[in-house]
Amino acid sequence: MRRLHRERHLVRRIGWLRAAVLGANDGIVSTASLIVGVAAAAATKGDVLLAGTAGLVAGAMSMAAGEYVSVSSQSDTERADLARETAELHANPAAEEDELAAIYVKRGLDRELARRVARELMTKDALTAHARDELGISEITKARPIQAAITSALTFSAGAAMPLMAVLVSPTHYVVTCVAVSSLLYLALLGAIGARAGGAAIIKATIRVTFWGAFAMAVTAGIGLLIGKAV
Repeated sequence: MRRLHRERHLVRRIGWLRAAVLGANDGIVSTASLIVGVAAAAATKGDVLLAGTAGLVAGAMSMAAGEYVSVSSQSDTERADLARETAELHANPAAEEDELAAIYVKRGLDRELARRVARELMTKDALTAHARDELGISEITKARPIQAAITSALTFSAGAAMPLMAVLVSPTHYVVTCVAVSSLLYLALLGAIGARAGGAAIIKATIRVTFWGAFAMAVTAGIGLLIGKAV
């Protein structure tokens, strides 16, 4: 007798993983860039810490609000589509069955089997069948605004805390160097962890995250130097 086994698909993590990686990456990059830019302008260590702390708080709130609003928009669209589909199922179930059967024919089933599958699925749960196969809405991909907002805020704060700790432990004259180097290491680690959790290529993800982090810090450092000389 063949034994069944439970499969763990990585796509189930896509909702929270996207928000977590985005939040942590943005926390490290934006806060480190802010710190490097302020420090490059010849600010005191206290000013740098103040700017970094303000960036952490403001960034976490912004990430939470932004994620909640954007994912809520997706959720609203999903609900509107489901409401429209519900009305169509009540108004003309036969046409909806034809539509579902046509989808299965396009996927490779013969017409008779596609018709039987569509009829049986609609008998069990017509809305779920149409949501999944016609609209592409499922429990895996369903929008979760609160989860995305909380995940983004927490991971942004965790990411932003790393450059701030580097400021605290670094000598005054080496703040820029310590923050830049440590932040790039954090970004490389984050890229590797995110890729591992999502089943992606680790080296490619690590290089991508580290490169753009370095680019952002280099730009803000240059701007900070220019402003510092001008002032």
